[in-house]
Amino acid sequence: MGRLDGKVAIVAGGTSGIGERTAERFVEEGARVVIAGRRTEEGERLAKHLGSQADFIRTDVTHEADIKAMLARALDHFGRLDCLFNNAGGGTGASGSIESVTLEDYERTMAVLLRAVFLGIKHAAPIMRRQGGGSIINTGSIAGIRAGFSSSMIYSAAKAGMAQLSRCASMELGEQGIRVNVISPGGIATGIFGKALGLPTEAAERTVEKVKVAFARIQPIPRAGLPDDIAHAAVFLASDEATFVNGHDLVVDGGLSGGRMWSEQQATWAQIRESLGGA
Repeated sequence: MGRLDGKVAIVAGGTSGIGERTAERFVEEGARVVIAGRRTEEGERLAKHLGSQADFIRTDVTHEADIKAMLARALDHFGRLDCLFNNAGGGTGASGSIESVTLEDYERTMAVLLRAVFLGIKHAAPIMRRQGGGSIINTGSIAGIRAGFSSSMIYSAAKAGMAQLSRCASMELGEQGIRVNVISPGGIATGIFGKALGLPTEAAERTVEKVKVAFARIQPIPRAGLPDDIAHAAVFLASDEATFVNGHDLVVDGGLSGGRMWSEQQATWAQIRESLGGA
């Protein structure tokens, strides 16, 4: 018996990385899943791989009509909606100094990372209210909690705003049995970093092994984060095991945002002691 038996979920941004693995885990746990994303070939291939429990709809979350169509697909194809995973992204966002970021890049980043989540919550809420409840999960980032964890201050601001939007929505919708929570990943090895550098999709996906090596030592847990780590957290928040979890930001980062690693701290203290003559 799966942890999500009988449930219907939408995974936005479900054609690669965290979204792809979450869609797979949801199906493994018994859910029926609508995979939503911009890449038709990848989405249709994943849906075919997952079989009758999955369906794909091409979705650009910057368009409200696409979000409405995505939600309607779940109802039309599977008859209900128990979980919406707002996971769509688009690289690491507008980068550069505060003076160099263009208004166009700022608005593009906000449209994907904040406005789309607002629209997803807005249009999923009445569906879930009629059913008596549901779970909305939004992908955040430790960059929205601490400064200095993204190359883009606009990305960080968007994720911080999204987390606060989620908390506010959870206070309203929780009264109607709808839980709204956030998962904030740390250094997760996916192709998103290659895409942020301008690499084509296939080339970006080939960078994952190099990213794993780079991320293996940036937090106390001595390995890179994996899409599985986030997918497992999403399964929990989508399941009935989490029916008393609402308005929470679940950080999954191996301790990266906790502070300085013990070994670095000890090395610094050793240098200080040496500079003081071994006192």
